[in-house]
Amino acid sequence: MRSFKEWTLAELDKTFKLEVLDSSPVLEHWITAQADISDLERQVLRSFQKILHSHVYDWNETELAYNFIGPVMAFANFNTKQFNFFAERAFSGKVDEIEMGGRPDGMIASGFREPEQPYFCFQEYKKEKYPEGDPAAQALAAMLVAHELNQHRFPVYGCYVKGEVWHFMTLQERAYCISDGYIATRDDLFDIFRMLKVLKQLITDFVESNSQGDSL
Repeated sequence: MRSFKEWTLAELDKTFKLEVLDSSPVLEHWITAQADISDLERQVLRSFQKILHSHVYDWNETELAYNFIGPVMAFANFNTKQFNFFAERAFSGKVDEIEMGGRPDGMIASGFREPEQPYFCFQEYKKEKYPEGDPAAQALAAMLVAHELNQHRFPVYGCYVKGEVWHFMTLQERAYCISDGYIATRDDLFDIFRMLKVLKQLITDFVESNSQGDSL
């Protein structure tokens, strides 16, 4: 089995004949869909942002995850009876007879106590000063497996973070798209949080649609 960590974008493109899109309706909808952010939410996000601004260039991966990414994801609150945010949970599958697996830094998946069907794959990474590996490829490899597990019924969403910069990703069939960077030390943080709230609604819709399909 080949680990998600072993891939590069170039290898994924070539191996699985992927199409890299300059724009995607799925990603465009995610980026532009509206969600309300309250004054209290803005105040809390500003407090997270202040800590990030002071320490982002010195934190290692674990410190970045614990001190900023984790609080932001928890504040978006993906924990429900139907799906949850899981950290470093192993999952694997075959894509074109190639078995791949690993432990994404985070994923949103159906399931209450353990992940079942992944909808969103998340890869956080250390700041650009000392890059190791390809976080975009790691996220995309996990998304490809997730897409096989959901039998291509829904698009798969993803994100990778390098220090203060967040990139959002979508995968549908064998075509993927990566957003421009959103810089969390700037007002982009409110767009990041809005997109997380939109993602929660999208996954809620997918889970409800899936449960209705199972009951037919």
